[in-house]
Amino acid sequence: MGVYQWRDHKKFTGGKRNWYYKVKRKYAHGRLFVPAILSEEDTEKKELIRVRGGNYKVRARKVRYAVVSNPKTGESKKAKIIAVVETPANREYARRHIIVKGTIIETEIGKARVTSRPGQDGIVNAILIEEVKQ
Repeated sequence: MGVYQWRDHKKFTGGKRNWYYKVKRKYAHGRLFVPAILSEEDTEKKELIRVRGGNYKVRARKVRYAVVSNPKTGESKKAKIIAVVETPANREYARRHIIVKGTIIETEIGKARVTSRPGQDGIVNAILIEEVKQ
C-alpha cells in the first residue's frame, strides 16, 4: 500500500470547469508510520532510511535511554526510561509504549516530557518535569 501526500484534489477557481489529471510523482509519496517503542531489554534499534535529495534519516524503532535536561540547573544526563506515563497525542500510545513528541515518560531521574521526534531524529530528548527526591 502506498502513502500519497500530494494535494491534487483541490478545487480550481477562475471559471475552470474540468479537473485536469496529474501524474503521480515519486517525490509525492510518503511512508507508513512505524512507531518508536520502549524496549524491554537494554538494547536499542535504529534504522537508516534514504530520503529525498540523497539525505538520510535515522529512525528509532526501539529505545531504552533518553537524554534528559534539567531546566533549573541547565545540565543534561543520559537516563534509562522506566515507563511511558501519558501521551497527549493519543492515549492508546501510552498503553502500547509508543514514544512520540510530547509523551510524558518516567525515567531514573524523574518524569520528563519528550521534546524530540524519535521516529524522525533517532534519539529521545526530554525536559525534566519533576525530580525524584533521593
